Order: sequence, then structure tokens, then C-alpha cells
Amino acid sequence: MDIKNFASAISQIAEEKGISSEKVLESIEQALAAAYKKDYGNKGQAIRAQLSPETGDVKFWQVKLVVDETMIYSEEELEKMKEEKDKEGSVSPDAEDEEKIRFNPEKHIMLSEAQKSNPKIKVGEELIIPLTPQKDYGRIAAQTAKQVIMQRIREAEKQSIFEEYKSKEGQIISGIVQRVEGRNVFLDIGKTLGILTREEQVLGEFYRPGQRLKTYVLKVEETPKGSVVFLSRAYPKLVSRLFELEVPEISSGSVVIRSIAREPGSRTKIAVASEEEGVDPIGAAVGQRGTRVQVIINELGGEKIDIIEYSEDSKIYIANSLSPAKVVEVKIMPKNKALAIVPEDQLSLAIGKDGQNVRLAAKLTGWKIDVRSSEQPEEPAPTPVPAAQTKREKKKEDKKEEKTAPKEKGEKKSSKKVAKSKGGKEKPSSAKASEVKKKKS
Repeated sequence: MDIKNFASAISQIAEEKGISSEKVLESIEQALAAAYKKDYGNKGQAIRAQLSPETGDVKFWQVKLVVDETMIYSEEELEKMKEEKDKEGSVSPDAEDEEKIRFNPEKHIMLSEAQKSNPKIKVGEELIIPLTPQKDYGRIAAQTAKQVIMQRIREAEKQSIFEEYKSKEGQIISGIVQRVEGRNVFLDIGKTLGILTREEQVLGEFYRPGQRLKTYVLKVEETPKGSVVFLSRAYPKLVSRLFELEVPEISSGSVVIRSIAREPGSRTKIAVASEEEGVDPIGAAVGQRGTRVQVIINELGGEKIDIIEYSEDSKIYIANSLSPAKVVEVKIMPKNKALAIVPEDQLSLAIGKDGQNVRLAAKLTGWKIDVRSSEQPEEPAPTPVPAAQTKREKKKEDKKEEKTAPKEKGEKKSSKKVAKSKGGKEKPSSAKASEVKKKKS
């Protein structure tokens, strides 16, 4: 065996697949053990191999588990199990007992026999028996070794990819749009593909093959087909991670992002605070002439970003959150509500288009914010009325209704009785007609 070429081949495979050389060497050892068992071993044997990359020598061992009589089924128990299986077609509950095993001389060895080779060995330990190394292997054994190597390397590669991207959860990675299938967008992010689902896309964004995007790693799941990396362009933390990339003060910790509220593709509000004296948090985030924030706006496709200063004082914080509108006064109300009073000409700016500005401010601060102009009078609270007074007034109203009700009914009846004659004159009522007859008589 050419040891130099062999070692370089291991290193090359490890580099191409992104796995460690130890994993590749372990896969080769398992393949050699499988090939040895195929040509020189027996069914049921557990064989291990050890390959030395320095010398190219291979050593083989057979591994047996040390057991005693309490761990295996006796002949009587096995015979009884066989009879029950023949009668009922099922195995008795004792056969499913995990504490006992069927003794196999290729896999197990009794404690008394194992102590002849190693007096200190105990029950449950493994006895390693050296085997004679072989150099010549048949065609089937070679094919088996090749299949084992490929399978083990694929498994190691999948595990390596999963661990790598699992460690990147919550971070930003750059990818190139590879294809668009239905509502899902697949991005090439290096060793695997990331999926951008419809729910995590920004409304109004269009994705085309070859386009480079920065995305947020939501989660990584392991499936039989490999690792699936779920990406997002709509998650609020995408903005905060972009600020960490572009603003050194945020990445170093001298400026901290306290809160963030986002409506993807439209507008974002972000609250920053300084942890060091003499550092302007807003100026650091905006950058000289707005260069830093402009890079983030371009990455988000022109999404507007409002950067405000965080304050421990709720009134100041709420007033800042309504930026760019100027707030005259903030009143703290019960049940986590706040009333913000702004000038008349600033009212529409404070509320924003479709209420977006005040809605984002409420998300950012965690307060229910009501915005009013300084010229708009506050709604006066209703004055409490004594219960006795309300009862008296109610009785008076009921009496008035009773008095007016019969009159209205009488008027309706009289109006029905009055009718016009054919000549256009009103016909006399029945009472008037009787009086006329009496006078004539």
C-alpha cells in the first residue's frame, strides 16, 4: 500500500466532504471489518478493524460480550418458548424480557471462559480476541467495503452539515437564489440549500435566479434526505443582525438594541441605547451622512427605518417612539395605556398612513398609545348621578308617557271618523247626525 498516497487521499476526501479525517478513517476501518467478515468471518460475529495511516498496517479483533447464567435463557426456557410459539403463533412475555438474551457463541462468552483470558474481566464488559490479518479479499468483499465507505461518508457528511448550520441559527447568512418553486424560494447557502417559505418572504419582493440575498436562519431540521435550513427575510431580528454587521459600536456592545418593531417591506422602528458615556447611539447607528443605515435600507429593498433613543422614563420613551412627529405631552393612563398630545399639524404624522406610525410605536414600547391634538378637547368624564334622583326622573318620564299615549290614540280615531263626502264636504259624525234628527222632529 502506498502510504503517502493513502494519507493524502484521506485528507482530500475529508476536505471535499467537509468532515474530519478521523471520520473518514473510521469509515475505512468499518469497511475493512465488513470485508474481513464477508470472506473470513462467520454470521453474527462482531469484528473491529484498526488502520494505521502511518504504516498502513491493519489489525482485526472479534468482540464478545461477557455474560453469566442469569443473563441468558436456559434450555428449558427456550424449549418452552418454542412450544408456545408453535401452539399460539406468538412469543411468550418472557421472550420479550430485555434483561435476558439468547446465547450466541459468536457474540457472547460465559464469564468463566472469559476469565481464562482476562482474570479481571466482569459481566457486561467486552472481551477482545485478536484475529489473523488477511490481505487478499474477494470481489464481493471489495464491493461490500466500497458500499460501507460511501454510506458512512454520506452519513458523516449529513451530520457535519447539520451541526454546522445548527450552530448558525439566529445568524445572518448570504445566499444565491437557485430556483423558485411555487411559493418557495431555494437559495444556495454553501454546502446545502436553504428554503425561504412564503410566510417568511417580504410582501412586494421579487426573487430571481442568481440574485444574492442576506437571510436570517430561523431553524435547522434533520430529515432522512438531509438537513433542511429554513430562512427568513421578514423576521424582525434580521434588521438587528444587519445593524450588528454594519455598526461596530453595536457589535462591540457599546450601543445596545433594546427593542424592535417591524412591518416587513414597509417600515421598521428600532430603539437603541448607549452603554458608554460619550457615545451617541442614534449617530452611531445612522453613520456619517447616513451611510450605515442606508446600506441596511438598500439590503431591505428600500424599507424605511426609524432609529429612536431608548429611555427608562416611559413618557420620554413613548414620545420618542412617535418620531418623526413632535409630541407636546404624554399622559400615563391606567391599564398600560398612554395618551400622547401632539400639535394639530403633527397629528397625521404621528398617526401615520393607515395608523402605521402609532401602531409600530405601540409594538416598540409595549404601551397602548392614543394620539390626540393639543386643540382637541379631552372627552369629559360623565358626572356621577345619585341613584334616588335617577329613579325619580324615570318615574316622571313614565307618567308623561302614560298621559300622552291616550291622546294620541283618540286623535287617530277621530281622524279616521272624519271623511269627505262626494261633494268634497266633510261627512258629519254619528253623534252630530243624531242631534240633527232630534231638532227636525
